[in-house]
Order: sequence, then C-alpha cells, then structure tokens
Amino acid sequence: MKAIQVQKTGGPEALTLVDVSVPRPKPNEAVVKIAAVGVNFIDVYFREGRYPAPLPFIDGQEAAGTVSEVGSEVKSLKPGDRVAYTNVLGSYAEYAAVPAEKLVRLPDGISAQQAAAAMLQGMTAHYLVYSTYPLKKGETALIHAAAGGVGLLLVQMAKNIGARVIGTAGSEEKAQLAREAGADEVIVYTQQDFEKETKRLTDGKGVHVVYDGVGQSTFEKDLNILRPRGYLVLFGGASGPVPPFDPIKLSQKGSLFLTRPTLLHYTATREELEQRAGDVFNMIGQQQLKLRIPHVYKLEQAQQAHRDLEGRKTTGKLLLVP
Repeated sequence: MKAIQVQKTGGPEALTLVDVSVPRPKPNEAVVKIAAVGVNFIDVYFREGRYPAPLPFIDGQEAAGTVSEVGSEVKSLKPGDRVAYTNVLGSYAEYAAVPAEKLVRLPDGISAQQAAAAMLQGMTAHYLVYSTYPLKKGETALIHAAAGGVGLLLVQMAKNIGARVIGTAGSEEKAQLAREAGADEVIVYTQQDFEKETKRLTDGKGVHVVYDGVGQSTFEKDLNILRPRGYLVLFGGASGPVPPFDPIKLSQKGSLFLTRPTLLHYTATREELEQRAGDVFNMIGQQQLKLRIPHVYKLEQAQQAHRDLEGRKTTGKLLLVP
C-alpha cells in the first residue's frame, strides 16, 4: 500500500511517499481501508519532531473508511462497517490498523469525508465549549483563527449555545467566513490590534474566555483581554510554543485561569468518546454544524497540504484522499 512516512523529522519535505505492507490486525485491532484522512496541526508537530515518535513513522492522526479485517478479540466490529477515528498515529496511508476501542461507527447520512473532517476538530470544538470552559448563554468568547478548521466549528457551537462571539482572522476574506459562521464581530488582526479592539467591543470589561489555538503570537495579549477570573484556553500553538512565564501574572491580571487541554484527555473513556463523537455527528446531521471542506488533496500531495496549512493559506478543513 501507499503511505506517507517520516524517516527524518523536519519541514514538509520530510513527508515521503513509500510502499509498505498492508498492516495485519493485532487481536484487539481492526484494519481500516481509508477513504479520507484529516490533516491537522498535530501532524506538523509530529513531522517537526516537536511531538516525538520512533522513526520512521507514518504521519496523521485522523481518518474514516471501512473495516477490512478484525483481530481475534474484536467482537464489536465486522468487515464492511463504516468507521472513523482520531488520536492514533498512522493515518496518511491506504490502510491502518487501529485499536477497536478507538473506532466509532458512522451513522447513516455522514460521509467518510465529513467524518474525517469532524473527528479531531469537531470533538475538539465540542470539549472546548462544553467541558474545558462550559460556555453559557450571554457570555462573551474570543475565538482566535475563527476561519480555521476548529475556529469555524467553535464559532457555530458557541452561537448555538447563545454566547456572544468575537473572532480574529488574518484577512477580510477569512473574516467574512467567520461572520457567515455566526461570529458577532471579527477583528482582522493584520489591520487592527486585537487587544485594543476587544477592550473597545467589551467596554473595557474583557471576555469570559479566550479559545486560542495560535499560541506564541497571541498569548501575552490574551491575558490582557480577560475579565477577572476569566479563562485562557490554550489548545494549540500554530505560531509556535509559548515562552516560559511566571504564574504570578495570572493573579496580577485578575486571578485568571490558564489551561492547556488536549483531546486525548477529553475522550479518555469509551463512553466519553462515543458521546462526544455522537454529539458532533448529530449536530452535522441536523445541520446545526456546517463543515467547510474546500481543500481535498491526493495522498501523494501531503507535502503541499502541510505547506498550505502552515502558510495560513487555508480555511476550514484539509483532507487527503488515498
């Protein structure tokens, strides 16, 4: 089978197209014939070596497809079942062996491309607004990169809850996408200072929560736009890692909360995984959540997909199709 392997960590050129054997399932695994692969920033972190993995490895953490073979202990799945998964390394390939406990069945009406676009980013948006900081009707949230993959889903979920949403985006075109998703105001951060604008839009009071997947370039100002006891939910570092800082700043700026969550800990049990994925699929099925999938690449175009993602040239979700 064809796969995209990282033999030496580095830039997008580290993604190498190789031919390898189709995996055989361990007793607790199922082999998935992959129909669509989600591309995410975590794939970049693995490729760069920021998140270490034994070399060589197949990149990618998210996919959807059809079960082709099951291990001897797997009773919950059978060949032909439509499934999706995330948080298992090795999805940039035509087949992947995945622990059965990580696979969720796809309901009728949800396509493989929709599932591959929604597992990681959809469940991320879900845990951020429903669990990490449970957003309430009438509260104000600032969402960075509001036209990105997670951003567009966060905006929609926050608006469904009844919150006021202030988004940031890098261009007027992206700002328009965030507005169409429901954002009340969008700050184009290349033209305006988002700290000053957020203070103006909140009459100096600040926001209840900042959902930030950007990191280094936004972190300092995030702390300045939170109201007392506000939450900075730092769920990614697209602009690079945040430098070390003294926690005394949190008290000086209003007894703030800082958390660095990850999806793995919010889908830690089988029950939570099924519930979160089920909620996201229901939202899509009921059209409460609209997915934007404007970028679909062939598997062998993985390098270009990473260049586009890192170059902030994309909106919505990027997919690879084997």
